[in-house]
Amino acid sequence: MILQTQSLSSHIFPSKLLPTQKHKSSKSLNFLSLKPNPTRNFPIKCSISVASDPTTTTQIKPFPAEVSRTIMELSSCGTLSTLTHDGWPLGIGVRFTVDSDGTPILCLNLSNRHFSIDKRSTLHVQLQQSGVRTPQCTIQGSLDKPEDKLVLKKLHSAWQRRYGEEIHEDLMYVVSVDRVLQLEDFQEDGVWVTSSDYKNAHPDPLRDIAEKIVGEINANNMEDVLRFCTIYADLQFQVSEAKMVWVDRLGFDMRLYSPLSGTYEIRIPFPREVTDMKGVKSTFNGMSQVAWEVEKNYYPLDFKRVKQVKKLAATGL
Repeated sequence: MILQTQSLSSHIFPSKLLPTQKHKSSKSLNFLSLKPNPTRNFPIKCSISVASDPTTTTQIKPFPAEVSRTIMELSSCGTLSTLTHDGWPLGIGVRFTVDSDGTPILCLNLSNRHFSIDKRSTLHVQLQQSGVRTPQCTIQGSLDKPEDKLVLKKLHSAWQRRYGEEIHEDLMYVVSVDRVLQLEDFQEDGVWVTSSDYKNAHPDPLRDIAEKIVGEINANNMEDVLRFCTIYADLQFQVSEAKMVWVDRLGFDMRLYSPLSGTYEIRIPFPREVTDMKGVKSTFNGMSQVAWEVEKNYYPLDFKRVKQVKKLAATGL
């Protein structure tokens, strides 16, 4: 499901015009709950809307190539499948790292090397998010043994940065990427990514802190997360539980549960791209402030809310 946005903003009145009530949000370790501030002389702006016009080009979620690059950067284990000499496919668990283009670098011991002359292979990698979603990618390509000394030196450096150990040249292999199949989760339809798109994509800048951010928000800002469901999403059911699943530079995914309707997943875009922890905190706090003030009727909701939700087979969080 691809969501697209249009440029619509809510212009919240300056807080000096609002009652000076306190925002009674959940306790937060690092994400501070904002309050109406009589001294603030500028409006909070937030764009949370989804367009029905298919020609709109504003991106609200990473492209599949970006997701695949992020999965490969964050993972260290996968399943390598090749054809054996007798023609049977064989899958084995391997450790890997990637170079600057996302090319997988493998270390295979002697007992693993049961490959046939046919070098075609796949490397399947999964990344679990919040214990409820497992995006994954499968790289199709040729299993090759690099010979160039300069290339080998760079691969050695990449392996040492990831694992802090040396790798023997005889055991080093790479999977040259021909194409990639990216899936959002189990039982989802996959999207094929070309080799050039994969290599030219950049892994998400929040990848190394995303899990920490999600954990902190779910643990300390659940009141805000539930409020997001009613303010930023136009839902036709009541949400009893909500959980943030993942965050990236363009927004975050939430999983919602309704006793009568079941389990859903929804994408809430950020009003602007964020690239670091400071940006995430500032944006999340601003969105929390807007949602709270709208909920308290300090200002009417005048932006279009997210409508597309994805129904899941799961029955809970």
